[in-house]
Amino acid sequence: MWTKITRPQYDRRGLRYASDMTDPEWAFVELQLPPRKRLGRPPKTDRREVVNALLYMATTGCQWRMLPKDFPPRSTVQDYFYSWARSGVLDQINHVLVMAAREQVEREASPSAGVIDSQSVKTTESGGPRGFDAGKKTKGRKRHIVTDTQGNLLQIQVHPADIQDRDGAVELIAALRSLYPWLRHLFADGGYAGEKLQTALAAHGKWTIEVVKRSPGTKGFEVLPRRWVVERTFAWLGRCRRLAKDVEATITSAVAWVLIAHIRLLTRRLARP
Repeated sequence: MWTKITRPQYDRRGLRYASDMTDPEWAFVELQLPPRKRLGRPPKTDRREVVNALLYMATTGCQWRMLPKDFPPRSTVQDYFYSWARSGVLDQINHVLVMAAREQVEREASPSAGVIDSQSVKTTESGGPRGFDAGKKTKGRKRHIVTDTQGNLLQIQVHPADIQDRDGAVELIAALRSLYPWLRHLFADGGYAGEKLQTALAAHGKWTIEVVKRSPGTKGFEVLPRRWVVERTFAWLGRCRRLAKDVEATITSAVAWVLIAHIRLLTRRLARP
């Protein structure tokens, strides 16, 4: 809460940009970056400045060519971004930070239950895979995520919006098996009900999906048990203006920016006194 005691913990006026990492925040990320190559010319680029540039873009939503000149060159930041996105570095950083965040609140590093949901977002003229979500009346893509019961992002898949939730959930859930071996129970909404999803998941282990429904006769807004957790995570990610729309031409880049937004959230939480 914003009190006289906690307000200084969120104060970032002493930084060059409010999106820049503090020393404690950078310490969590630096350990997970790939080691420098021993052969060849020593690199001149400070990787902390590269991360700061990516956080600036995620926070403000600016284009690549609008990157301020006090960051490394645009082409250099792009090279690091595409390399980390394709090689799984961002996934690894997110995985380690999620476990650290759970241990910080005295929970087991590997969760046993999660919450699944999707968010349809519009795309732009940049191209790439897209579809029309008839339910949300949105032409674009779906961000399909699974969180733990604390709201930490465990896994994400991005696909065209015309793919139904129960169809897109199979690949998403299958990717969780090796990352979180104890996770076998998921809370979901009515879009994941039915035997079709249960049959498809039978090949990926024993999973149970608990559908949390609205109370009969309820009108208007209602806070539903467990389901509000994943909605809050979407709200947290939405604080980064880069995610207001999906402006990426590739699915890999779309996933990478969501991971960067979540890494931004976790590092600030872990480094908080």
